[in-house]
Amino acid sequence: MASPLNIHLEQYEGPLDLLLDLIRKQEINIYDIPIAKITSQYLEYMQRAMELDMELGAEFVYMAATLIHIKSRMLLPRDPALDEIAPEEDPRTELVERLLEHERFKNAAEMLHEKRQIEEAVWSNPQIEQFLNEDENPGLAVTLHDLVRTFQEVLDRTRNRPIYEVGKEDVSVPDMIRYLKSLLESKTEKDPLRVVELFERQRSRRAMICLFLAILELVKVQAVMLAQHEMFGDIVIKRHKKFEEALGTGEAVSAIEKDYN
Repeated sequence: MASPLNIHLEQYEGPLDLLLDLIRKQEINIYDIPIAKITSQYLEYMQRAMELDMELGAEFVYMAATLIHIKSRMLLPRDPALDEIAPEEDPRTELVERLLEHERFKNAAEMLHEKRQIEEAVWSNPQIEQFLNEDENPGLAVTLHDLVRTFQEVLDRTRNRPIYEVGKEDVSVPDMIRYLKSLLESKTEKDPLRVVELFERQRSRRAMICLFLAILELVKVQAVMLAQHEMFGDIVIKRHKKFEEALGTGEAVSAIEKDYN
């Protein structure tokens, strides 16, 4: 008797992961999503998941409703006279912005994960002192995973409070690097910057993401170091001993600016 057919259905952490996968695998222009096609594929995935008794969270159902709503808005005829008075915004715009934001964060998280794997493969216990601060009372080592987790927690909290999205905001990663450099230059060694406070000061999610990437860039060029004074405590940013060497000439910021142009 033939064995039953084994069907593998990929699992996703959330609906945005699923949508991004559908878009990228089919090489669809994210700024011009064929909403009817993507909605059909999304609903097909949900149906197959139900048949395989896969548990999907409420956010998957909410996204399905959102896609159907966008699809219905795009199918409705629009009065040309109204378009001349007040052109209607593309119903897909908000979804595209959410997908791009999610993709930027996901790419940063993957980069951190890969870097962490390399570090764990290279560093050994006798070299543990490299993780510690040079103070008399050294702080705990901060892993890249800790920084990602903190950033995710702040993003989750912002969903429950108003975020002021500034129209056509042009804040960039180099802008945030200059902002952090200025803050650190005005601080003493005993007065570090708290990462959570920095994120919560930002008025938009775009600014938060740029700040997050700026911190990564400064760590990479050894301008700053991250520390915790207690297990699971707040992450703080301190000037690295190579701070002036890394940022003194402005060459590092110029190089980073080229990467993000």
